[in-house]
Amino acid sequence: MRFEFLKQHRNEYGPIKKACKILKISSSGYYEYLHRRKSKSQIEREALEGFVKEILDRHRGRYGYRRINKELRKTGITVSNKRVLHTMQKLNLVAKGATKKHKQHKAIAPGGPRTNIVERVFTVSEKNRLWVGDITYIPTQEGWLYLATVIDAFSRRVIGWSMSNRITEKIAIDAIEQAIGRENPPDDGSLVFHDDQGVQYTSRAYQKCLESHGIVQSVSRPGTPLDNAVAESFFKTLKRELVNEKRYKTRDEARQDIFKYIELYYNRVCLHSTLGYVSPAVYEHEYA
Repeated sequence: MRFEFLKQHRNEYGPIKKACKILKISSSGYYEYLHRRKSKSQIEREALEGFVKEILDRHRGRYGYRRINKELRKTGITVSNKRVLHTMQKLNLVAKGATKKHKQHKAIAPGGPRTNIVERVFTVSEKNRLWVGDITYIPTQEGWLYLATVIDAFSRRVIGWSMSNRITEKIAIDAIEQAIGRENPPDDGSLVFHDDQGVQYTSRAYQKCLESHGIVQSVSRPGTPLDNAVAESFFKTLKRELVNEKRYKTRDEARQDIFKYIELYYNRVCLHSTLGYVSPAVYEHEYA
């Protein structure tokens, strides 16, 4: 609209009459436009834009339009996902997210010497019935920092983790021991721990650790990341929302950042679509 254009670029023109003549608008119409009261829809639209930007900033760009809308509804603002998406597009707001499609490995038929008990069924009805674990690496200028995690499939909460500059069986054992110390699960064989057949998990020391606590082990088939989808999904989220935008100088710097992300944000604040858009801590409180 020409009136709005002149309002936004007022300092780029000389006298109002000259500017109005160039834009072929009347000066009286322009002054009337300046003093015109905003419509209710315009006020609501501008308020929504402010709320959307505030939520995205608060979560450091990690939330897409669906999770932003869940946050809006918590405050009593009811709009459609489509409207939130259009608002973000209008403001050129883009959430952090992977844009590439990753190649999926061909599944290998079951029947190997080790057992896949879970068979990609990660839905359980209570805590401490199915845990999943895996190890990933974090780049720093000092070298790799390795992160092992244990996640409760019930709430998707990270209940155990360990970090080290060496990828040995100890990092996996430390993570599971932390989870056991926190959760105190039953030792009657009702808890299953699922991993991806890495050498850290197949070591005799790790096997003895699980056996001593009455935990049954389940394993993914070789070359089939979807068999451990919950752990893979967490690492993908961690790297997308935190690690990929960082350039850690030291391993200690990375440790501190990852600790805060897991314990203060992911477990307590981050909304999960799998959980009906609540955080793991809230889900456990409501349903455990």
